[in-house]
Amino acid sequence: MTEYELIQGLRQGDENAFRFLVDTYQDRVYNTSLSIVQNAEDAEDVAQEVFIQVYRSIHSFKGEAKLSTWLYRIATTRSLDLLRTRKSKKRSGFIQRLFGDGNEPLYEIPDFNHPGVALDQKENAGKLFRAIAQLPENQKAAFALHKLEDLSYQEISEIMKTSVAAVESLMHRARQNLRKILEKETG
Repeated sequence: MTEYELIQGLRQGDENAFRFLVDTYQDRVYNTSLSIVQNAEDAEDVAQEVFIQVYRSIHSFKGEAKLSTWLYRIATTRSLDLLRTRKSKKRSGFIQRLFGDGNEPLYEIPDFNHPGVALDQKENAGKLFRAIAQLPENQKAAFALHKLEDLSYQEISEIMKTSVAAVESLMHRARQNLRKILEKETG
């Protein structure tokens, strides 16, 4: 099925087109969300929300970007929204079970497993993911999309609706911040 046929099928409410969309993109959407929210249940919830949003708003999709870019954009936005909600709840006095407030160290993530991490690298990956969790939202999103989802700066700029230069700057700052965080953790 071509992208055009898929979009037309989705717009016509074709169940097979929707099933094809989910089968084709569910792993990428889930992995993108997981890279940002760092919690399997939350990533599953975000992925479901992404496909629901696509189903409800396919008629507003203008086709200015690829369908996959639109999906990554929705997944990134929904994931960042979830993190913002968490921070807001924490400020309101609720206990946040995964992340610190940015000033305190993050603790072990007991059930965090990312599909791209080999078993023998879990300990180092855990340190890296805890460090990524401390990055500002836009740096976290850019880093996750580039390093974990292997997207180009051009693709990330389309997803984040910013310039390639801005993505380069976000990646540079993310690497600097990660270096400082990891040095602090091991030093």
